[in-house]
Amino acid sequence: MAQLVSTLVNFYETLILVYIILMWFPLREGGIAYDVAMVLRSLCEPFLSIFRRIIPPMGGIDFSPVIAVLALNVIARLVIGILV
Repeated sequence: MAQLVSTLVNFYETLILVYIILMWFPLREGGIAYDVAMVLRSLCEPFLSIFRRIIPPMGGIDFSPVIAVLALNVIARLVIGILV
């Protein structure tokens, strides 16, 4: 069970990373990259928005994904510690 939690957390971290990288590029509506970005947005934004409310973008740089991934790792370690 701990391995499953670890795998799911790693997968979600990868989704966040891909989403953030896609947001750096201009995406044309109707393209496959745009469609992928919109799916990732629907999966990642609810979690990232929690941290954006706490730490708003500073100087055009958004640190919320970094804090979100750190928080996700802390939560995962707590859950894995409970399961083991």
